[in-house]
Amino acid sequence: MKIFDSHAHYDDERFDGEREELLKALHETENVKYIVNAASSLASVESSKKLAEAHDFVFFASGVHPEAADADSKDADWESVVESAASHPKCVAVGEIGLDYYYGKETEDIQKVVFAKQMEIAQRRCLPVVIHDREAHADCLSMISDFPSVHGVFHSYSGSFEMAKDLLKRGWYISFNGILTFKNARKTVEVLEGIKDLENGKYLDRVLVETDCPYLAPVPFRGKTNHSGYIRYVAERAAEILGVTPDDFCNLTYNNACRFFKLEGRI
Repeated sequence: MKIFDSHAHYDDERFDGEREELLKALHETENVKYIVNAASSLASVESSKKLAEAHDFVFFASGVHPEAADADSKDADWESVVESAASHPKCVAVGEIGLDYYYGKETEDIQKVVFAKQMEIAQRRCLPVVIHDREAHADCLSMISDFPSVHGVFHSYSGSFEMAKDLLKRGWYISFNGILTFKNARKTVEVLEGIKDLENGKYLDRVLVETDCPYLAPVPFRGKTNHSGYIRYVAERAAEILGVTPDDFCNLTYNNACRFFKLEGRI
């Protein structure tokens, strides 16, 4: 079994005091071969970069999360910070970027401006993007349609199967995490079932697995601090849905992530 955690936040303060020891243990004893740490703010861009520089098996994505868009866009240099980090040899994507209307649409306009500018950075740098889409499915689809040369992944996927099918046929990836194990996650299960059956599994090479840690720990650890070692529980549920073994699912998503992040031949 080879695990590639395609979306994590190990620079989060919840890992303070145990970060180095935990990462070492995950890599050496839990089969976690690679991790991509997704930035969520300008401060997180810097901490994610430092984390990647400190660990051979950690890469990072540079970007401003929609919840930080209003505050971070007040920094006149915010775009240059994101783009400069995006040129770092261990930066493999622009992200996480996107739209979040969960708490309302008060910052919708600035979120869209920041989203579009970061799509432009990805386009210039020829990097994939990591999309955060929360209660904003239609607008996210509209925004990415304005940049047909840019591709990426919708992380922690929460849309419908019809939307997933549209994304897959455009060349995009879909990422699953601990939500797949939740009892109330029927829609997420239906999406993975649909991908399995779509054109005889043709699009399973666009499926990734992630933690989004420290958030979204899978059952039986729901509510606790998540980490990459818990991906095996997501793999067990995904394997059950797909009719394969957990090892097969982890190896599939490992290879998919290496391809997506253009790491084939580098690692």
